[in-house]
Amino acid sequence: WPMPGVSGEGSRRTRTPPSGLAGHSPDTKLSSSPRPTEFFLVLSTIRSLAVCAVCAASATALSAQTASQQYTDEARQLAAAPVIGAAMGLVEALDAWSIERLIELTEIPAPPFMEEVRGRRYAELLSEFGADSVWTDEVGNVIGLRKGRTGTRTIGFGGHLDTVFPEGTDVTVRQRGDTLYAPGIGDDTRGLVVVLTVLRAMEDAGIETNEDVIFVGVVGEEGLGDLRGMKHIFRDGADAPDVWIDVDGGGLARLVTMGLGSVRYRATFSGPGGHSWGAFGLANPAHAMSRAVRHFQDAADTLTRSGPRTSYNVGRMGGGTSVNSIPFETWMEVDMRSVSPQSLAVIERAFLAAMERGLAEENELRREGPALTLDPAKIGDRPSGEGDPSAALVQRALATTALFGVEGELSRSSTDSNIPISLGIPAVTIGKGGIGGAGHSPEEYWINRDGHLAIQRALILVVAEAGLAGPIS
Repeated sequence: WPMPGVSGEGSRRTRTPPSGLAGHSPDTKLSSSPRPTEFFLVLSTIRSLAVCAVCAASATALSAQTASQQYTDEARQLAAAPVIGAAMGLVEALDAWSIERLIELTEIPAPPFMEEVRGRRYAELLSEFGADSVWTDEVGNVIGLRKGRTGTRTIGFGGHLDTVFPEGTDVTVRQRGDTLYAPGIGDDTRGLVVVLTVLRAMEDAGIETNEDVIFVGVVGEEGLGDLRGMKHIFRDGADAPDVWIDVDGGGLARLVTMGLGSVRYRATFSGPGGHSWGAFGLANPAHAMSRAVRHFQDAADTLTRSGPRTSYNVGRMGGGTSVNSIPFETWMEVDMRSVSPQSLAVIERAFLAAMERGLAEENELRREGPALTLDPAKIGDRPSGEGDPSAALVQRALATTALFGVEGELSRSSTDSNIPISLGIPAVTIGKGGIGGAGHSPEEYWINRDGHLAIQRALILVVAEAGLAGPIS
């Protein structure tokens, strides 16, 4: 993985074995690391607790699936390794530290296209807790490299820095009982903390991997960000990761291996505008847009009644200056989604035709003045795709999830994984753990109900994919 000003032959910094528990601050209380057999006893006692994560899985998930015996055996052997047992204990011991980092990062605003301040702090944390080199790329992605012994492959592991909330939103974390409330606390600040805690636990436990791992805070996942961070990482000609593991969403069971495609438009209708009485007879952009919406819904309703699941939504509207003025401009933002690229293309064409029809009808009704114009600007394009269920990464995700008594469910969603999935690169989005809700609203909340389980699962999955390096002889 190329790093500005860093040689590709850099080495891992010296590690202290877990017996010393190096790297922990004096005020961090740590339990002794469990032996492998104790770890499996812990797993057997948390099976009922893990049901909470299963219940949080999205309704769009498919039926539960199990890994092949090869990857089931691999996961069990990996979990039995003493260094992994040590890391599992460290994850649980770092629970309070993880919550502190969650609160700290949540209270750093990260509106769309304004992730820089949070990104700087995240870079500091990655550097402090285990990354060999940390840098910020041209679009703002924060990347921490932890080098492997061989480094023939690169494992990408990330969550997104941005939230949906605009500049000026109060992001102060409020606690009521065991519940933390704040905009963005779950989506996806908790995902960032999962990534960071995995890095620290691997470092403090002295885990060495064969392959390089990059720990990434990705920009531009939400809304009009249009997956710009991931599009940059996986752009043509880039030295992109060989696989991608994303942290976004809910509990342990849901494994996103299929991308939900979407297109988004901002359609703007423009004209001269004027007084509602004195200029009456001019074509009205608001009337044109209203006609266009009606024509679009008539067509889209028919297209979404059957066939591959497809949706449409007029989400935002604006324009005009006063109630007694013919607006000189009106606009709307529209979102269309489908599990099928073909169906998405069909509804997109229907949308564009409806916009033109609404424009033409209003222009025909004008009594004087110039014709209205239309600018249908595409503001979002998220590709769809389906990952191969037999791919090693997907099988490992199923196998490591099963260690916690949970059957993984391969599902579809719109996440940062859309980009690698659409390119045929193995990718999976795993959950952040705990219990959360009210996403994308000011009352978003997260409860630390066995949240460490998601971090432990993520750690085992990353190490399984990167390969646990043996002792140096």
